[in-house]
Amino acid sequence: MKKLFLLVAIFAFTYSTFAQNVDLRRKIEVSGTAEQEVTPDIIYVSISLQEYMNGKTRVTIDQLENQLESAVKEAGIPKENFTINNLSAWNNNYQKKKSPDFLASKQYSLKLSDLNKFDQILSAVDPKGIQSTNIDSYEYSKADQLKNQLKLKALLAARDKAAYLLNGIGEKLGAPISITEVDNSNYPQPRVYSMLMGKVAGVSVNSTPQSDIDFKTIKLSFQVNAVFEIVK
Repeated sequence: MKKLFLLVAIFAFTYSTFAQNVDLRRKIEVSGTAEQEVTPDIIYVSISLQEYMNGKTRVTIDQLENQLESAVKEAGIPKENFTINNLSAWNNNYQKKKSPDFLASKQYSLKLSDLNKFDQILSAVDPKGIQSTNIDSYEYSKADQLKNQLKLKALLAARDKAAYLLNGIGEKLGAPISITEVDNSNYPQPRVYSMLMGKVAGVSVNSTPQSDIDFKTIKLSFQVNAVFEIVK
């Protein structure tokens, strides 16, 4: 008999605990979205320079680098925004002795806020020494602030949707029970612009290279999934 009472007590306690954990509130689940397109104002560009032979004369990486440094300074780019990314056999005397025709190359990184300055810089560098250029990445300086604004707009849109639906059936909207955000922002990849050793399709290029970058806006988009209580 004692065992029976003990089992009944355990069952009653378990049922009571389970009942307390079950959310019996009436709910409505909706979603809201908010989005905005912005123009990137921080652009990271890479430039690769390579020595080349002008007849029997070598145009060295030093000469090309001096041109690039002067162009960057003339464009008003802060010194800290111009860095070396990588070198290929730079000052490698062994490699040059082994192969006198070996051409050293050097890669640089630029942080810009205006693509027009990129064109200005390229126009001041010997085009035959420009191996390739491309945009590595870009971003919007006020992205975090804008993201917070869009999240709030999405939440308010979800709340308004829930209130509208409940009002249609004579119910009232209560407090939010849960809120989940989804980032649907789109960062399209820019096209690469490149020129290999001053030649395009086997034809020597003597004019200043013109950038051919398909630059697109960034679309920041947020969705908020929210569950609200239905009150009497």
